Amino acid sequence: METVARLHGTRRIHGAVTRPYWEDVDEMSSAAKRPEQPRIGLLIKAAMFAAATAALAYVAFPVPFSPVPVTGQSFGAMIAGLLLPPRAAMGSQLAYLLAGAMGLPVYAGGRAGIGVLFGPTGGYLWGLVAGSYITSVMIESGTPHARIPTTLSCIAASVVGGVVVVYALGVVQLALTARLGWLQALVAGALPYLPGDAVKAFVAGIVGARLMRYR
Repeated sequence: METVARLHGTRRIHGAVTRPYWEDVDEMSSAAKRPEQPRIGLLIKAAMFAAATAALAYVAFPVPFSPVPVTGQSFGAMIAGLLLPPRAAMGSQLAYLLAGAMGLPVYAGGRAGIGVLFGPTGGYLWGLVAGSYITSVMIESGTPHARIPTTLSCIAASVVGGVVVVYALGVVQLALTARLGWLQALVAGALPYLPGDAVKAFVAGIVGARLMRYR
């Protein structure tokens, strides 16, 4: 019975005529294609944020009393965390670190090489990866039913992910590699930069909240 029905473009199962057979094939093909579009889109966006972080790394100002310069990198990581899902945000910053490790001059001051990642300032670079992920997780978990998070929640996520997490990893690696005491590392690698990074988090929160409507 089902064989005869297929000749007319339908399926008959237990006496009931279902929809045309080719519609099932089309639906299966469409279902297989749906995940590819968002995945490709996320890869493109992650690559764009990796490039943005690299460009912001050239906005760097040396500090005479510290080996850690003032840079715009954390701003790129904050925006990535606000606008991308957690894994995509983290992936964008990993791609940025990988580009520098492979020799592209994308770290602060045009530096490059894997040695930078394990030097005194490397912890701040690893912090970009963890910080962007934490920022994104906070946005997703903090507004499960809201289409667009509030500006205040975006600022808070930027502060936690883009300042607290980045500083935590940065100060620890600075203390270990430069053989500084914890208080010395905190004074040299965190306290002088807090006002500037607080401003960056504030601006990132405002910009991110506005851009979310276009995601």
